[in-house]
Amino acid sequence: MAIHPTAVVDPAAAIDASASIGPYAVVSGPAVIGADCILMPAAIVMGHTTLEAGCRVHSHAVVGDMPQDLKYHGEVSYCRIGEGSVVREGATVHRGTLAGTSTIVGKRCLLMTNSHVGHNCELSDDVILVSGSLLGGHVYVGQRAIVSGNAAVHQHVRIGELSLVGIQARITQDVPPFCITDQEGNVVAENRIGMKRAGFSLAERSELRAAFGAIYRDGIGRNAAVQYLRGAMTTDAGRRLLAFYAHDSARGSGMRLYNEANAA
Repeated sequence: MAIHPTAVVDPAAAIDASASIGPYAVVSGPAVIGADCILMPAAIVMGHTTLEAGCRVHSHAVVGDMPQDLKYHGEVSYCRIGEGSVVREGATVHRGTLAGTSTIVGKRCLLMTNSHVGHNCELSDDVILVSGSLLGGHVYVGQRAIVSGNAAVHQHVRIGELSLVGIQARITQDVPPFCITDQEGNVVAENRIGMKRAGFSLAERSELRAAFGAIYRDGIGRNAAVQYLRGAMTTDAGRRLLAFYAHDSARGSGMRLYNEANAA
């Protein structure tokens, strides 16, 4: 175990023998630091936080501090950072609010500089938060989604898998899977390049393109969109789009602009 002599490590913490804790880093409370984790100089891990194997927390990042929620009164809550995830300089991840609840970051996520993950958020695997992006409490982010720089996501919003939230976007309603948004949160296209890179078949890409055209270009409402998707989706990706729309949502999915010419 490599713990720098200037680091402050709580006796209640469980530190794997292969972990490395740098100068002036702080581990406060009953945190669990897994195998091959690295805490860079002045990194901070607090409370009931678990870093799974191979995580890296960079300088001045704070993981597992108490939530910024007036309902929080010191209850025991949790934070978990998945295997191989990286938390860059100045980023913050807060633990859950209610007793026993958690904030969860999946495997291989990248939280770039000064990004923020609010209490009770859930990030699936391979999510990227670009520098300065902000997630309010209870936000869900699907697998391989990207939230661009300085974008702000309202509480309880769902960001679908493989979606690309535009730079400086203001997201107040759910963002469907496989799409691209502009700064106003409007859905402007399906994420064609992202789907190709992710290995989606031609049938899946064609089906999703038709679905986005029907929902956004033609401007049908949510109930009509669900009915259309139930009748038209035959691929696995299409069925995941249907599941997203059919799920009850605290924020709703706006029927916003769609422009096939902008598809990327």
